[in-house]
Amino acid sequence: MQLFLLSADFPQHDLSPEQTQRIMNYPAYWCFCWASGQVMARYIFDNPELLRGKRVLDFGCGSGVAAIAAKLAGAAEVIACDLDEDAIKASRANAQLNNVELAYSADFFASDEQYDVILVADVLYDRANLPLLDAFLRRAPVVLVADSRVKDFQVDGYRWLAFQRATTVPDLAEFEEFSRVNLYLAGT
Repeated sequence: MQLFLLSADFPQHDLSPEQTQRIMNYPAYWCFCWASGQVMARYIFDNPELLRGKRVLDFGCGSGVAAIAAKLAGAAEVIACDLDEDAIKASRANAQLNNVELAYSADFFASDEQYDVILVADVLYDRANLPLLDAFLRRAPVVLVADSRVKDFQVDGYRWLAFQRATTVPDLAEFEEFSRVNLYLAGT
């Protein structure tokens, strides 16, 4: 799989205070392939039967890595969903780069559509997002979560599958603990 991402040689230390503030006010999460997204994509490629022929939603799609992996693994329909308009644009460009067709949604809560599987990678960076996990189970019988931030993940209906290590691309020199990505599954 190929992705358009921020170049690894981006000038991390040469930014003015104004440039840094602009980035902090409008973070471009979609220009990275986060560790959890990579682990999610690897799990999908290793377990295509989970998604083959299914209707799948990638919640908080960012660069589209999990959505593209789902489509390449044989999902019948994949919807890349993100509130960030630029994430949708990035997902669209990355889907084209990989010759796959995705559908797009800017707001999960704008409808009550049902899915066979919901993918959730790098969404739990804020514990306030944990209640979303219950909302996902109301909309799909299977939810796959990849997360490197929540250390005491104990959510009813979800079980731990495994962990893998991955580093965000381009490398952000994050703490080593964030390279440990846990996978959780609800359903099946």
